[in-house]
Amino acid sequence: MKCPHCAYSNPEGVKFCLNCGHEIMDHEENYSIFYLFAHRVDKIPRNERSVEPKFRNIFSRVFRQHSEMEAERLFIVGTGLTTPKIEEVVNTWPKPWLFARVFLIALVAYLGLYLGVSLFENINFIPGLIVVGAFAVPFTTLIFFWEMNAPQNIAIYKIVYVVFIGGILSLLLALVFYDILGNNTNVIMIGICEELAKVIAVIYFVRNLKYRYILNGLLLGAAIGAGFAAFETAGYALRALLSGSFHMLYSTILWRSIFAPGGHVAWAALTGAAVCIVQGNKKFQWSMLIKPKFLGVFLLVVFMHALWDSPILGILPAGHTILTVILWILVFSMIRIGLKEIANKKLELTYCKEKPTPS
Repeated sequence: MKCPHCAYSNPEGVKFCLNCGHEIMDHEENYSIFYLFAHRVDKIPRNERSVEPKFRNIFSRVFRQHSEMEAERLFIVGTGLTTPKIEEVVNTWPKPWLFARVFLIALVAYLGLYLGVSLFENINFIPGLIVVGAFAVPFTTLIFFWEMNAPQNIAIYKIVYVVFIGGILSLLLALVFYDILGNNTNVIMIGICEELAKVIAVIYFVRNLKYRYILNGLLLGAAIGAGFAAFETAGYALRALLSGSFHMLYSTILWRSIFAPGGHVAWAALTGAAVCIVQGNKKFQWSMLIKPKFLGVFLLVVFMHALWDSPILGILPAGHTILTVILWILVFSMIRIGLKEIANKKLELTYCKEKPTPS
């Protein structure tokens, strides 16, 4: 089945092109008004297409049927053999869908573990319950960022590596900062310690310029934040269990899961993107962290982290919901900036190729 957009030959039964991701329609649908409109849009020069966010379009594939081959195609991107050239990257908004499937799988696994503990009273299910409950939503949010990484230059095995190593590294660094402060911290200092720890972990992974795009910084930051959030939730859940209350265990996992997308994952994603913005194509230097483009994002994240942890009456759940909405407006704004960076890079490469060489 040939893709009408890029002419790639796909196996039968595939609904979206394995090469470019565009929807493949049946032959009888090829002359519909929708097809003609889409074909007309595809003829518009890419530098004139909009990369403004349209939520209806971004999540349009979540509830559609997808084949296993489409998922397999996603999981092999990012290697030396499967990373597309920057000229081949589509600089319009990606349409993620795999993250929703990952969440459903994690939810089914958690419910099975919950039944094992509550219905059959088997304590062997408790470690799995805590681990799956702690990782389910942070990892789901991370998969969303991975699908939004338009350059497709970071493999899933690398992401898993960053989740565990980056998450542990950032937690240990935060503990070091707490010890330096004598563990006498207020909400502002907690925000500074934890966000700075995650920034240092991000720097460790982006310092060699292999992952230099803003979208790369968003993804790597989200991976570190996902590890940080999951390990932290697992610790709080274990504390709740040791208090002798299963109700507290379930409540801790539930509430921290509900608000996980508005916490460490997105905070670290924003600061990770800010690191890549100030670093650009240059070798990383610590002096870059005092640039306004980084400091502005970092201080905003610290402020939101402090509000999140503050004992203001009514901050949970209404306050956390408001903070989550504001944070994701910022995240989508950063994604838009990242997509524009890709578009500008492609235009630059096109100009360089078309520029006549002096005789």
